[in-house]
Amino acid sequence: MTTMNAIRALFSRRKSGLSALDMAAVCYYRLSLFRKKEIKMDREQVVALQHQRFATKKYDPNRRISQKDWEVLVEVGRLAPSAFGLEPWKMLLLKNERMKEDLKPMAWGALSSLEGASHFVIYLARKGVTYDNDYVKKVMHEVKKRDYDTDSRFAQMIKNFQESDMKLNSERSLFDWASKQTYIQMANMMMAAAMLGIDSCPIEGYDQEKVEAYLKEKGYLNTAEFGVSVMASFGYRNQEITPKTRWKTEVIYEVIE
Repeated sequence: MTTMNAIRALFSRRKSGLSALDMAAVCYYRLSLFRKKEIKMDREQVVALQHQRFATKKYDPNRRISQKDWEVLVEVGRLAPSAFGLEPWKMLLLKNERMKEDLKPMAWGALSSLEGASHFVIYLARKGVTYDNDYVKKVMHEVKKRDYDTDSRFAQMIKNFQESDMKLNSERSLFDWASKQTYIQMANMMMAAAMLGIDSCPIEGYDQEKVEAYLKEKGYLNTAEFGVSVMASFGYRNQEITPKTRWKTEVIYEVIE
């Protein structure tokens, strides 16, 4: 069984009859076996994959991502790293065709994606993620299963990081900090998509205020908690991959001895 087939198998519950908790245990066990085998790609494969990843502007509207493949990409997004493990994000998968049409005037950079991509995702970043925020406490208690209060050592470490190191002293700076982490989530999903032979495109071309107001009106966004961070489309390209143009390594890479 190939690595990707094995990963896909983790999300197939139809024949297993296992509960979500049991399935999680099975997943953990199988993944522990993967770790012991130290699964790696060849260097050439890694580089080739970067060239295969292509910001797709034209999609084949007749090709759809399978449910199993999409579940893998969602799981990759769920497992993405975040600062202090706070996961300050949420993904909205937009399937409603009427809403796609409504978004077109507000999202010029997403026009071709809204028309042809198999899947279209809006990444939300959580607002006000301070060390003493109720959401942070909830993550620590319910997800991390650790004791946490504003006077604890870990809470004070986050406080020092936010207030002294990064100077996250405004609503905008806190949102931007959370937004940066959604980009990590999106990038991980895009690279995983390339591994599955799925194309993708990151999208920033949209009117943030209008999109947020629209999603709020439709009941899919609480603007007191979240803001729109970035968008991405996934599907199968209907265009040739053009060679990548990049600065030479010596321009963007320097070693400090």
